[in-house]
Amino acid sequence: MEPLAIIRKYYNPESEAYRVLVAHSEAVAKKALAVAQRVEHLRPDLRFIEEAALLHDIGIFLTDSPEIGCFGDKPYICHGYLGREILEREGFSRHALVCERHVGVGITKEEIVRKKLPLPVREMVPVSLEERIICFADKFFSKDRGGLEKEKPVGEIIRLLARFGAEKAEKFKEWLSIFDR
Repeated sequence: MEPLAIIRKYYNPESEAYRVLVAHSEAVAKKALAVAQRVEHLRPDLRFIEEAALLHDIGIFLTDSPEIGCFGDKPYICHGYLGREILEREGFSRHALVCERHVGVGITKEEIVRKKLPLPVREMVPVSLEERIICFADKFFSKDRGGLEKEKPVGEIIRLLARFGAEKAEKFKEWLSIFDR
């Protein structure tokens, strides 16, 4: 598998969206691999982590996010399940699940219904160790043009997640206790 070749099938390498996606994804992959090395006793699949981290946001071009060069017609929250659909068509179903499950710290079926989110009604929560590592690493990086490679402080991540519910911040803190030793 060649993640950047897959990305180039859907993105013009000269575009702002490509630049943002690749810079963000490379930062997430680097962080995820560092986290995986800290928990090597749990035997994470390093090759899969690198590949899936590079592809986790492939669906952003289908969203209406002009600030990052994406001019689709879907809300940004949809990029996870849209990425899953892309990678399933490409034949990478395990990688596809990372796309769908990495948004926030995961989105439950109950949340989708209760908040009337524009998502398929199903569990979208990281399950495997590798999914959790990538989701965790992703929280440290934004897609803001000025700070693509700059890590957010833990306190800021917790504050941002808490806006979506105390349980989101608590899940991140739980991961912090496992992954940030």
